[in-house]
Amino acid sequence: MTVLTSYHNAPDLTTEDYVVLGLATCFVKEDGEVTSVEVIEPIPSAALEALMKGIPTSYKMALGTTLGSVLNGDSWQIPAGFPENAQFSDEFEQRLFAAARTYKRRDIAKLLIPQGSTYNDFQYSTERKRILNPARVVTKDDNVKQHPNTHKIL
Repeated sequence: MTVLTSYHNAPDLTTEDYVVLGLATCFVKEDGEVTSVEVIEPIPSAALEALMKGIPTSYKMALGTTLGSVLNGDSWQIPAGFPENAQFSDEFEQRLFAAARTYKRRDIAKLLIPQGSTYNDFQYSTERKRILNPARVVTKDDNVKQHPNTHKIL
């Protein structure tokens, strides 16, 4: 009999719960230079269903797996088939648990990428670049022009 282990941050989830991990091409902007970065991030069920319909995405591949194969105690493990230089997304653990919960609610989404298999036929595109560290620069052009009667009592 297999003993199911739950997580202290997510007692409703166990190591055997299903989740999909995607490998996305993102970009980092430093000193005016834009460089690409491979990022491992969880894909929620609704997003996966949309991606399967052929919308352009920065995901190169996705893997159906379990929480236990990715999160061992407090350490994260890069799944087999993912590049060694790939990095985990920001807030990876929280996003991983949130994505796993979506597959518990929508069992049919597990059939899109069966556990242990990978999917590579996404509509891959980096035309719209996902910048991980965007800088907001506020200019005078961002000010909203008010109508002249806004502050008058008519």
